[in-house]
Amino acid sequence: MDLALATDWFNLLSRWFHITAGITWIGTSFYFMSLDFSLKAKQPGTAGADGVAWEVHGGGFYHVQKYLVAPDNLPADLLWHRWAAYLTWVSGFVLLVAQYYLNARGFLIDPAVADISPAQAIGLSLASIVIGWLVYDTLCKSPLANHPPVLALIVFLMVVGAAWAFSQVFSGRGAFIHVGVFVGTIMAANVFLVIIPNQRIVVADLIAGRKPDPKYGKIGKTRSTHNNYLTLPVLLMMVSNHYPMLYAHPHSWLVVAFILVTGALVQHTLNRHEAHDPWQSYGWAVPVAAVSLLLAIFVTSQRPQLNLAGAGQVTEAQALQIVSTHCVACHARRPTHESFKEPPKNVVLETAADLKRFAAGVAQQSVQSKAMPLGNATNMTDQDRAALGAYLANIR
Repeated sequence: MDLALATDWFNLLSRWFHITAGITWIGTSFYFMSLDFSLKAKQPGTAGADGVAWEVHGGGFYHVQKYLVAPDNLPADLLWHRWAAYLTWVSGFVLLVAQYYLNARGFLIDPAVADISPAQAIGLSLASIVIGWLVYDTLCKSPLANHPPVLALIVFLMVVGAAWAFSQVFSGRGAFIHVGVFVGTIMAANVFLVIIPNQRIVVADLIAGRKPDPKYGKIGKTRSTHNNYLTLPVLLMMVSNHYPMLYAHPHSWLVVAFILVTGALVQHTLNRHEAHDPWQSYGWAVPVAAVSLLLAIFVTSQRPQLNLAGAGQVTEAQALQIVSTHCVACHARRPTHESFKEPPKNVVLETAADLKRFAAGVAQQSVQSKAMPLGNATNMTDQDRAALGAYLANIR
């Protein structure tokens, strides 16, 4: 097995594992948030329980009780929900290494943004992951924790600020995916460094016969709620590399801001619906989320336009020369680029017929945006893009 094929299989299996672990973690998170909102006031015969719920699923009935602090006695068969979160982050980091670190010049670096070395880019990536968590954790441990709306606003500004900073040092694709990594790390660290350790303290108190401190449950609930509201935005960030309209936008950080608002408000609507709150108390979130989404769509439609008319009459030979210089190393029947054994997405651009067949995609990736070539490794200029765009506009 050659290196390119082995790399593709490693990437595919890592992605498959990451998706599977992520679905499990998100499903568990959503279930427990829904369960919390569905709990009814404690009933006779449920001493110590803060709330109870009856559920039906798969032909069976379930009776669930929640203890706000802890039960009087520790059950022998206590179930912990943690490995899905850990494995989601670990598999995601493996993917980051496989896709972005090992191919830093193609996926992580754009010399037109910042002419840095792979080592520098990887160092900045790792530093941002650590610093992002430390800043977030410090905010959550500050007096701001007593003012959830203010804390949420500051966390929002922190993520948007990180998105802007990433866009100043990484390629568009690398910057956008790092917003997902940045937020995903915060979510996983909440579980690994806060929620589970706090639960262990409560368990240790029960074993020792001490009354657990309710603050640990409160802290855990706050972090879990943050994770819940960040889930929908981070999911979109993780699939963003398929959509250059997002990551290749010159103001991608603004797109991130609207995605955060939209996703969080949609999640808020779902949560309040699960809690059976009156519609008038949370109905405002739906139109605001819709406006935020429309603004995101509007922003992506507004980008600097190349002057195609100024390119003049571009011949077939000239267009093929541009494609040969900037595209064919990857998009050939036998690619010469070391990272590809076969042309990506089976897009071949060796002949005029090939170029005509894939004209729409080429225009989207290399003219309407600067998503291709990867990392602009061949230094494709705006003049080249305009000339190619003028040719493609005339053959469609």
